[in-house]
Amino acid sequence: MAAKLTAKGRATRDRIVEGAAQVVRERGVAFATLEDIMARTRASKSQLFHYFPAGKDELLLAIAQHEADQVLEDQQPYLGRLDSWDAWSRWRDVVVRRYEEQGDQCPLGSLFLQVGRATPGARAIVVELMDQWQASLAAGIRALQAAGHLPAGVDAGQRAAALLAGIQGGVAILQSTGRSSHLRAALDQAIGDLRRLADPR
Repeated sequence: MAAKLTAKGRATRDRIVEGAAQVVRERGVAFATLEDIMARTRASKSQLFHYFPAGKDELLLAIAQHEADQVLEDQQPYLGRLDSWDAWSRWRDVVVRRYEEQGDQCPLGSLFLQVGRATPGARAIVVELMDQWQASLAAGIRALQAAGHLPAGVDAGQRAAALLAGIQGGVAILQSTGRSSHLRAALDQAIGDLRRLADPR
């Protein structure tokens, strides 16, 4: 649908998705009604169904894609420029701060519970998010190698995968307990291990 829209149509659809995402963040998926979304976005019911003909589930998937994109956007500009240890440190702080501010409310997770994580659209969003995130981390490790800060033999893909798994585990614990200490530990351990590879003394 989005690919067939005019520039004005895309702008309208984006406005609806962004406004709907705000409503979901504030009220939660279960309590965010189409009436709330129409009021926030100044969209009529006919407009909603024009851009999301399959109804609320299609809109929720669009919101989930928006939230997934926001996960990566919130880590910029550092995630895209992990070419120094200082950049890695700044990126680490941004990640911790983002999830501490989010706390135990995860709009993306709530959305997937609502539409079903195993549905093809939802699964594709999760896969794309994790693939892009891991690729960015791997690119950062390769940038350190290119700058001579890491040995060439370090497996960037494997290190990035382990780092991402550590982040996800830390975030899951934070959401369950309200404590960010495990997320901090996972990031500090992973980055510290990389730095020790650079200087094993």
